[in-house]
Amino acid sequence: MPPVTLLLGVHAHQPVGNFPEVIIDAHLRCYKPFLETLYAYPDFHFSAHFSGWLLDWLRERYPADMDLLAQMVKRGQVELFSSGDSEPVLAAIPHRDRLGQLKTLNDKLHQWTRVRPRGAWLTERVWESAVVPALAASGIKYVTVDDYHFFCTGKSSDALDGYFSTEEDGTRLDLFPISEALRYRLPFSPAHEVIGYLENLAERGQAAAIYFDDIEKFGIWPETYDWVYHRGWLKALIEGVLASPRIRTATYADFHARNATRGIVYLPTTSYSEMNEWTLPMPAAGIYSAFLASEKAAGRGETHRPFLRGGIWRNFLTRYPEANWMHKRMQDLSARLAEIPRAPPALTAELYRAQANDAYWHGLFGGLYLPHLRRAVWNNLIALEAKLDALQPRPALLAVDLDLDGKNELIAHNAAVQLVIRDDGLGAAHELSSYLLSHNFGDTLRRYHEHYHDKIAGGPRRQSPEGEGIASAHDIVQFKQPICADDIVPDTLPRALWLDELDDQALTDYQQSTPRALKFTRRNISKTYALEASGVSVTWHLDDLAGHRLSTAIHLAMPSCDGFLGHYLLADGSIPGGFGQHLDLPAAHHLTLQDGVLGGQLELITSLSAAISGRPQQTVSQSEAGFEKIMQSTQIRLSWVIPNNACTLKIQLNIKPQQP
Repeated sequence: MPPVTLLLGVHAHQPVGNFPEVIIDAHLRCYKPFLETLYAYPDFHFSAHFSGWLLDWLRERYPADMDLLAQMVKRGQVELFSSGDSEPVLAAIPHRDRLGQLKTLNDKLHQWTRVRPRGAWLTERVWESAVVPALAASGIKYVTVDDYHFFCTGKSSDALDGYFSTEEDGTRLDLFPISEALRYRLPFSPAHEVIGYLENLAERGQAAAIYFDDIEKFGIWPETYDWVYHRGWLKALIEGVLASPRIRTATYADFHARNATRGIVYLPTTSYSEMNEWTLPMPAAGIYSAFLASEKAAGRGETHRPFLRGGIWRNFLTRYPEANWMHKRMQDLSARLAEIPRAPPALTAELYRAQANDAYWHGLFGGLYLPHLRRAVWNNLIALEAKLDALQPRPALLAVDLDLDGKNELIAHNAAVQLVIRDDGLGAAHELSSYLLSHNFGDTLRRYHEHYHDKIAGGPRRQSPEGEGIASAHDIVQFKQPICADDIVPDTLPRALWLDELDDQALTDYQQSTPRALKFTRRNISKTYALEASGVSVTWHLDDLAGHRLSTAIHLAMPSCDGFLGHYLLADGSIPGGFGQHLDLPAAHHLTLQDGVLGGQLELITSLSAAISGRPQQTVSQSEAGFEKIMQSTQIRLSWVIPNNACTLKIQLNIKPQQP
């Protein structure tokens, strides 16, 4: 039998807006040692994809390390794959932006290595046939998807040892099926077992063993740095492969050039099987997960799995209104930008950074729960919007159902701020963006019931592999801090701004009083928003409510979260604590929130002394590092006992640069 061709591909990406120290750690524990190790074995051929944003970052800070990669390209050892430059899910952005994102990274790789890419990494392996024209038009000949995609068409694993062809509107694209069996072996199984598995494929007459997955598994996932480098797993794998007469290595480009397509295939809209579970909301996600487990326990898992689809990636936009709002704001700004002839490149760059996939979804990976990643999206959206407004003015007040939820949003703006109020009965704002600071103070995330929360009660545990090897992050349940039942109680209302209660009962029946006005009414209460030169004011007119208690909660996304650079400041200049601590003021007219990460401050002034409290709002999520509590917003709650039957209350919120 001829040897099996190992097509080894690795994908490197860090989210736009990630902390520099996280990227540095990833480089030192993963990218650098991986490249140094592979550089020492020029006969071991492989493919690699570095997202454009990460590639720029690493080339600027670690030019010598990245030059190793360029040299490996020059000597034909490695093939670089393209993708959207900022790593968007191509299916989730407009066609014009797919083309632009792909061209940006294609040109970047060509200018750096003088080799134009032929293959592309498909972000999160999210497949929709609509992406084919953009990929083909940008010069891409093939992409990698999961073997699961092919199983859903009735293909068997034995048939997936080469590439297939598809078409959309007569445009061809070739597809390589990534082996899940290899994804779960590398790098968790001992090197000799992986080599034995590959040799067995050769004995069965398989032409190729196809692998393309996150390079972060080779050093950043739990236990992998010691396993892969200090204990020599990677060297043992490379040397074992090179020593085996039954295994050879190649780039995808070489294999594609030497072999013919295995035939036509049309894939369903899907992603990898784990993603199809993550996209589902509760209780559907729990039912789906339990059903998969029962099928596996009954010995029918592999047979029936292709017919148990779960959700699709776009379900994240229906699960999480916060993600959907970012996405629809991005689409709207993309359309506005497209109308401007010869728009400055800086505007396009801001749009592309706002399309980075990470902050739009959540599973074991994905960054929707991480405030700094959502903030990076909003920073770029708001900066872009300010520039577009200068080039292409828009109405000061607009009523439109931008997020397609059946309720109009009132979008009001001036040169300083934008306020968005959804006409949903709450009379509350869900966006308050400052153009001065390029920040959305309404960028919070409510608590959701996630199906993995059910694992918390069982405590820490791990499913150890049989024999040698290390456990995958999928098989480990661990906790970065103590978590109790109260921490995962889901919210019944969004974490909005100026969310009102009367005598501790939420007010959910506000009606917009007149079209195209920021005024809302309900029995006995009239509530009016006004944009000011440096912020926004909210005024309540209260009739026949003397002795009742009115409260309003303002959920503010403060970039410092519970870090040391964010704190409260009282009128007398004293600092009662940080945003991660509890604040209780029995009676106050004035409160300032200073944030060093933001580089700005919020000043709250009330017309009538109020009881003011501050609380950190946290969510519980799971990542490859374990369960963790993450601060999403600062909840400022103001309460008044209404003094008379014809009362007016006003809150002024001023947004300012931080004072030196």
